[in-house]
Amino acid sequence: MVVISDFVRGVVLSSLAGITTVVGAIPLLVFHKHFGEKLIDALLGMAAGIMLAASAFSLAGPALEIGGGIRFSVGFLLGALLVDLFDKFSPHEHFLKGHEGAELRRLAKIWLFVIAITIHNFPEGMAVGISGYTPEAIDVAIAIGAQNIPEGAATMVALMNAGYSVRTSLLVTLLTGIVEVIGGIFGAGLILISQKLLPYMLAFAAGAMVFVVSDEVIPETHLRGNERLSTYFLIFGFLVMSVLDVLLG
Repeated sequence: MVVISDFVRGVVLSSLAGITTVVGAIPLLVFHKHFGEKLIDALLGMAAGIMLAASAFSLAGPALEIGGGIRFSVGFLLGALLVDLFDKFSPHEHFLKGHEGAELRRLAKIWLFVIAITIHNFPEGMAVGISGYTPEAIDVAIAIGAQNIPEGAATMVALMNAGYSVRTSLLVTLLTGIVEVIGGIFGAGLILISQKLLPYMLAFAAGAMVFVVSDEVIPETHLRGNERLSTYFLIFGFLVMSVLDVLLG
């Protein structure tokens, strides 16, 4: 069946996109001592730009075309709201902003970091899995995979700067990629159950990703005096993804 093949495509593409987090981390096994805060902010800024472009052109656009304005609005707002609720009530730790959500002092800080990254990456995996049912599947996978490379590198650097070993930092970075695979399976599975959910879920993924960029990624890059640098890298990431969207379209 075509639906089954689309499900498989969504899962495979989300898996490939998730793996690229490690691609960004691998160079740091050798060169991590030469990288610092400016690199983290630049890489996260670039990742934010790619996510915004992918949300606009590969998720929001198709959602509007398939489902119209009302379905898009419902899905988009629900995506942003759900991530907001997770961010507000789940215990997690940012590298600079510190603790957010419920207080669970028994939980090790490294796992609080993992939860924070999960809030970011699960919607990204969902986006790829859901897009497996659309012609934009490759575009979304490339976008998420491309932004995972700088995001994976930034995660690796931030963890090592926080005092964690190279092995632990690499393992956590790998876990962030696995989270995307799980998100992809979940998203593709929802559409497999009912294709009527497709416009809602495309919009949902777009709303979730835009919220993450605005509420988490951009503020995190503006806390160390590197606002202009991260902004230009955001513009560069948006530009690159926009051009790729046309070339692949």
